[in-house]
Amino acid sequence: MALMHEPTAPYHSAQDALRVLETVSRHSTGVTDAELARQTRLGTERLTTLLRMLRREGYVEQIADGAYVTGAALSRLGSAHGRDQALREKLQQTIDRLRDSVGAAIYISRYIDGEVHVTQCAASPSTPAVNEWVDFRSAAHASAAGKSLLGQLDHNGRRDHLARHKMARLTSRTITSERLLLSRLEAQPPTVPVLDLQEYAVGTVCAAVPITAGSSVGCLALSLPVEHAHRLRQAADTLNRGATPVLLSLAI
Repeated sequence: MALMHEPTAPYHSAQDALRVLETVSRHSTGVTDAELARQTRLGTERLTTLLRMLRREGYVEQIADGAYVTGAALSRLGSAHGRDQALREKLQQTIDRLRDSVGAAIYISRYIDGEVHVTQCAASPSTPAVNEWVDFRSAAHASAAGKSLLGQLDHNGRRDHLARHKMARLTSRTITSERLLLSRLEAQPPTVPVLDLQEYAVGTVCAAVPITAGSSVGCLALSLPVEHAHRLRQAADTLNRGATPVLLSLAI
């Protein structure tokens, strides 16, 4: 199990959740919360929050005497057979739930073989997905997801990407200066969501947070119609907190 090394709050939560899961996994007949607290050295409040999340995600279950055992979701993700499909289904369930709690379309994006890919999306009639009027692979400089992914590359990786994709002006707010974009990416704290304020498309605002596990670069993003721009920062904070179960699924 491996997670990204940036010190984000979701990263720390996922690391703690992995400690809890690994401890539960060692006790096939069940382990009490008191014993979990002793073995993981997590505070009662912290442990209670993590167990609530792990139960909701199906990673642990409580048996008749109140002890905790591993859940069905962990078994499915831990199996080599059909793991990719199980992971995709688990991530979709998680981002569907996140879409409803945030009130925005949610996306998982990854940087694969030098390109930006939106691998999963959770949208609905009341939370519509952004209109991909320009291929996301060509618009990393303008989208929150693209900037989050580029921000997780090293300097040479960013320069390589921008050398292959011209920084076209998509709206009046789009950054087209490579020097300015690289400067902003360099200054972006990993703990602060990346924003897109109508840089990719007029009428849409977005936010993204990193969800890198191991060597795979990824991010979790949301989009809102510009009339809901006043909700963007609060939605981005909720997105950041909701990144923990996504990180956890990728790390198992």
